[in-house]
Amino acid sequence: MKTFDCIVIGGGINGVGIANDAQGRGLDTLLLEKQDLAQATSSASSKLIHGGLRYLEHYEFRLVREALSEREILLKKAPHIIKPLRFQLPHMPHLRPVWMIRAGLFLYDQLGKRKLLPGSRHVEFKAESSPLKPEILRGFEYSDCWVDDSRLVALNAIQFTENGGVLKTRHECTAAKVERGLWTITARDTESGLITTYHARSLINAAGPWVKSFLTQNMQRTSPYGVRLIKGSHVVVPKLYEGDNAFILQNDDSRIVFVIPYLNEFSIVGTTDVEYQGDPSQVAISTEETHYLCDVVNKHFAREMTPQEVIWSWSGVRPLCDDESDDPKAITRDYTLELEKVEGLPLLSVFGGKLTTYRRLAESAMKQIRPFFPLMGEEWTSEAVLPGGDLGHSPKSFIQGLLQKYDYLDSKQAKRIATAYGSRCHLFLTENAKDQGQHFGAGLYQAEVDYLIKHEFAKEVEDVLWRRSKLGLFLKPLEVLELATYLESHKKNKVKGVSCD
Repeated sequence: MKTFDCIVIGGGINGVGIANDAQGRGLDTLLLEKQDLAQATSSASSKLIHGGLRYLEHYEFRLVREALSEREILLKKAPHIIKPLRFQLPHMPHLRPVWMIRAGLFLYDQLGKRKLLPGSRHVEFKAESSPLKPEILRGFEYSDCWVDDSRLVALNAIQFTENGGVLKTRHECTAAKVERGLWTITARDTESGLITTYHARSLINAAGPWVKSFLTQNMQRTSPYGVRLIKGSHVVVPKLYEGDNAFILQNDDSRIVFVIPYLNEFSIVGTTDVEYQGDPSQVAISTEETHYLCDVVNKHFAREMTPQEVIWSWSGVRPLCDDESDDPKAITRDYTLELEKVEGLPLLSVFGGKLTTYRRLAESAMKQIRPFFPLMGEEWTSEAVLPGGDLGHSPKSFIQGLLQKYDYLDSKQAKRIATAYGSRCHLFLTENAKDQGQHFGAGLYQAEVDYLIKHEFAKEVEDVLWRRSKLGLFLKPLEVLELATYLESHKKNKVKGVSCD
């Protein structure tokens, strides 16, 4: 049986980022994920590529500097799924004083390498044009970026497999031990129940919220660090205001809440910071969290938000390295990599981390295991465009090109497809609309679904509607049922060896 150089456990952004980096350096790599890609924390973020302005208050200067420097690197790597976003911070005099905010924004502008993104500035809010309460007259503005988080994971996974990596979703690692000088990994196919054994020269535990339990339960080892699970919840409501800028709102408990324009029709409001003790796979927003987010918004906006307006919500847990902080919001968001030798073989565990720094985390992981693979290639990911990112021109001009080439697309469809797939959309778009096949609703056709199955590892309805896209917000229940029926027939035909293309 084939022996891999590296086996990575976990199909979130850190696991996929590490596997992609390793494969690109010449290490033969296998990635095992027990569910779908980005099914847990990596699809439940605030969907931002940002330095983390509030982390400066906790003196996380290294983390903020690294995150800020990554913004423009990632913007160049994936201009189709990442876009610049201006944030406005209303000033609330009884919270943080002006001098503190100015100092923080000065550091924010200077800590990272910033060429594309404009710096911060003072703003005046005019009652006739501002969505804020009329007594809020001044504030500040600065730059960060928005990202489709689950698609960032998918694009790294595509690049990984196109470079020769092996990806197995819905394969749960049940045990890992060293036998005869190699890691021996057993994995169960959660769909068929089939058990497969794999061998590798190194093992990387990037199981996210399950990083500690993987060590203690699957490997019968003691975890080198404690893990604090911190729940963050978001809600989606009909858009609270017109305009493309986002808001960062301060609250009396020193937390901040983002309000972010979403899909032209909605606003994202989040996040919360709550200690979580349960099963990470069962995490969900509480009534108290929903009311908390509404209260923060209503202290700032003239138009009040109610729990009844919530269209969709999501919650995720961050597996933060336990630094014994009493306050969940003060626990470090920095990552910790722990390298152990098990009978001479490397076992690397990933604790913590954030979406923005996944690429740097992967580079750090490669530095850790380099002594075991002296012929490993050099760093490469900073300059490598992610699949679909070779737009040729700006995203706007790319969309115009789609409208000209595929005249059956309307502007809304073209924008959705361009900002999800970039240049890869040409793999499923056809010059004749009739060749797109069955229409499931909201501009989703059979050709796109087949592409997602073949190239993006989608298998279930939730994979297609909530992680590869957000069309779950637009499809009607009957349309969802039709899609589920199609996906099920596709799986059955695959088992029988019949093509559905």
